Amino acid sequence: MKVEAPVLMVDGLSVRRGDQLAVERVSFQLDRETDTALVGPNGAGKSSLVGAVLGLLPRASGNVQILGHALGQAGELPRSVRSQIAYLPQTLALQGRFPLTVGEFVGFGVDSPGLSLAWLGCRRRSEAVEHALKRTSCQDLTERRLSELSGGQLKRVLLAFCVVRPRQLLVLDEAQAGLDGPSTEQFQQLLLELRRQEGWTVLQVSHDLEMVRRSCDHVLCLNRQLRCSGAPDHALSSERLVDLYGPNMVPYRHHHAEVGGHH
Repeated sequence: MKVEAPVLMVDGLSVRRGDQLAVERVSFQLDRETDTALVGPNGAGKSSLVGAVLGLLPRASGNVQILGHALGQAGELPRSVRSQIAYLPQTLALQGRFPLTVGEFVGFGVDSPGLSLAWLGCRRRSEAVEHALKRTSCQDLTERRLSELSGGQLKRVLLAFCVVRPRQLLVLDEAQAGLDGPSTEQFQQLLLELRRQEGWTVLQVSHDLEMVRRSCDHVLCLNRQLRCSGAPDHALSSERLVDLYGPNMVPYRHHHAEVGGHH
């Protein structure tokens, strides 16, 4: 029986921010079509780890492999591999008069430079964009400017960008930040549906431990080093949460008050 290689393998990863190690000797892997949450207190190095995995930040040491290809020290990956990765950041800074429309933005996900569009088959570019917008309930936003959207609308448009062409790895760095309770639930349900339909492997940074318990297959507990990992019931036990966050830690949903500090 053939065993498929992991989508992502991280081995001994360390990341330096200034004079300090933000991430120290972290190793883990993501198996195909799993949803893994990365949790930990503010300042634990979660965003630094994600940045290094994506090649956006340099590694002090360690190795990263994505879809069987080694990530270069300067973040190099073959274009065919890079096109299989989608990233949803915590925020997307837009100028007030930013002219790009929703349809134009999602279209960029179709025609990334240097990539073959053979996967489209008979579907034209415009049809691929329209289909992605319908799947994320954004079809009425096609002509709207990105800068005019609400937080919930913008997050759905980002998912449309991810789904407009086949992907294998989806990385979310607190993608639900800034959403109210109903918008958070809607986003998470849409993400779950798309993940199952598309066969995505997901790595998501989250402070919403309740959501992690409900939705994720695996949890990585990070506080500079990897403190523990496993299924939610194991990794998010009271004892392990106290070890990770400290004795005054109180579980919370993302739109409630957060433990102080910075990422």
